[in-house]
Amino acid sequence: MRPIAPFFLIILIALLGIRCSFDRPLHADVYDWIKLEVGGAELEAQIALTRKEQAEGLMHRASLERNQGMLFVFSKAGQQQFWMKNTSIPLDVGFFNAEGKLVEVHPLYPNDRTPVRSRSDKIVMALEMRQGWFANHGIRTGATLD
Repeated sequence: MRPIAPFFLIILIALLGIRCSFDRPLHADVYDWIKLEVGGAELEAQIALTRKEQAEGLMHRASLERNQGMLFVFSKAGQQQFWMKNTSIPLDVGFFNAEGKLVEVHPLYPNDRTPVRSRSDKIVMALEMRQGWFANHGIRTGATLD
């Protein structure tokens, strides 16, 4: 897959979000997925652009396929935090800067309401994947989201 400049990736995600975020709950039976790549590993992700979509995240899911996750796109760079309220699938969250570089990865445990904060205050995107996905694919900090 050819690298996409982070600016164009954000524009693409915004346009996709406009198309598929007309108040349809994220836990509906049908999901919209886009194909992405992190450090050479392909995945499918749903996009969470609005505060409502980001608050809902992957709540109430019974399962998540091996290479599927959710990409959170924030309106401005900052320190971001996640928790696992009503989320029964163990996850990892990868935090990305404006250049699309993976800055850090943290484990998230089922139904844990303790906030997990990024150390960096320059986070513009976060990718939630099944726990172990980043390590199992050899993805380390510095990997690029394409």
